[in-house]
Amino acid sequence: MDRRKDIQEFLTSRRSRLTPEQAGLPTFGDRRRVHGLRREEVAMLAGVSVDYYARLERGHLAGASDTVLEAVARALKLDEAEYQHLLDLARTTPAAPAARRSTRPKQSGLRPAVRTIIDGLTGIPAYVRTPTMDILAANELCQALYDGALDNDKLPVNLARFLFLDPHARDIYLEWEQVADDLAGSLRTQAGRDPRNRALSDLVGELSTRSDDFATRWAKQNVRLHRTARKTLHNRIVGDIQFTGNALDLAGDDLVLVAYTADPGSNAEDQLQLLISWIATRRAVPHASTSTDISAGG
Repeated sequence: MDRRKDIQEFLTSRRSRLTPEQAGLPTFGDRRRVHGLRREEVAMLAGVSVDYYARLERGHLAGASDTVLEAVARALKLDEAEYQHLLDLARTTPAAPAARRSTRPKQSGLRPAVRTIIDGLTGIPAYVRTPTMDILAANELCQALYDGALDNDKLPVNLARFLFLDPHARDIYLEWEQVADDLAGSLRTQAGRDPRNRALSDLVGELSTRSDDFATRWAKQNVRLHRTARKTLHNRIVGDIQFTGNALDLAGDDLVLVAYTADPGSNAEDQLQLLISWIATRRAVPHASTSTDISAGG
């Protein structure tokens, strides 16, 4: 990935979305030739010279102090995810020519302890994924929720490929547009943290060429901290079910545990119990199976 181009496009996109009125600047009725703020206006708001800010926007973030980055973030009114992305871009920008990208995978397997944790969440659908969205394991309730698509013999499944390349994704994720926005933003955030990850670079390249929906979202430079979100999924057994998705970092393993929780006393809680009962019934019928398959990714 071209780090300087990433920085330039990110800062330019944040500047272009901000109007002088939003930034608290007078316009005096002038006719502007650029969308959003001018570079000199951002420089003034950040308290740096125009030349210095222009250099930052050209991709030269290496060596910029935290104080300067914080001032730029305030000037551009960056939210938490965007500010963290700016810091990641600065910290991973080489002052010298870029070193060769690493091809060594960061995660080669799943520790038995992690498998035990998700299997122990008997009343909560849960799966474990890598930062590049490869789902490595899912507990029995989560496998049932996804209509068998996350069964052990089909894993790993890349969630990004499924979402953007498999038409079944729109059947499962009822708020597909929002989920797609969030996932693209999460990948953009990860790219800022780990620019030399070849698997991530290859994934972004593949999705950009095969999916116009992804390419459009990637070009927007939006970032997302994936912590918690409301989601509505469709399941062929219990119908439409609304959860809160919670993402928990397993820092020592470089993995993320995603668990779906239902509000106490909600219809979703009753639907989960129905799904648990269906699982018990299926165990009594050894040859029962589900039909959806997302592992092919397209």
